[in-house]
Amino acid sequence: MTVAKDAARATEKSPVFRVLARSGYAANGIVHMLIGAIVLAIVWGAEGESDQSGAFKAIGSAPAGFVALWALAIALAALGVWHAAAAVLARGEDGAKKWGLRMSEGGQAVVFVALAVLSGAVALGAKPDADDAAQSASRGVLAVPGGPFLLGAVGLGIGIAGIVFAVMGVRRSFRAKMTIPSGPAGSAITTLGVVGFVAKGVALLTVGVLVTVAAVRVEPDRAGGLDGAISALLLLPLGSWLVGAVGAGFIAYGVFCGFRARYARL
Repeated sequence: MTVAKDAARATEKSPVFRVLARSGYAANGIVHMLIGAIVLAIVWGAEGESDQSGAFKAIGSAPAGFVALWALAIALAALGVWHAAAAVLARGEDGAKKWGLRMSEGGQAVVFVALAVLSGAVALGAKPDADDAAQSASRGVLAVPGGPFLLGAVGLGIGIAGIVFAVMGVRRSFRAKMTIPSGPAGSAITTLGVVGFVAKGVALLTVGVLVTVAAVRVEPDRAGGLDGAISALLLLPLGSWLVGAVGAGFIAYGVFCGFRARYARL
């Protein structure tokens, strides 16, 4: 553990790594803005993959997209490593709170590293489909003893994560991890954060519901990722308005991440 802590401290003290970690927030913002734009395009009748895979594919199809995808992969991986270092050190807390902080930081580390791998894979020519991957994974989980309970737990976890995101937005607790300036600029950044966190929370909660339904009905084809969640929301009454709001919220979250790159406490 001492070696891990020494490595984590070295990571935090590195000016280069700090810059890369901040660029990771900007990269995450770019991905979310693209997802939001694709979601809005779908509301208006276009076709597309409204998830991270779709965003990376859109970037890859642009001029110099190969270079952009690798730049995003490096930035996102650096942010993932930064969160991993924070999980190892977990300063300022004791007992259950300390382990809660470690789980939170560790979870974020896994998410950002996974996004980095996905970006790199698309840069190498892969064409992943998040919904197909989710259904295949659900099929594999359901095939093992106790699979429905395990898949249900995964769905519940994703749904809880969505609720946490929404609550963070409503309570504006994300401000504790940033040094937001005062005045109109600070108010605008806070508003972007509120809208963005709530929108992402709604999307994650919907994904959690889809996975849980797949577990309860033992029907893996009902599981899905963000793209499947958007399709499910479109089927609801006033679904187009709801999905449009989620798309706009994702764009707001993306812009907020751009400001977070500047004002995050690292």
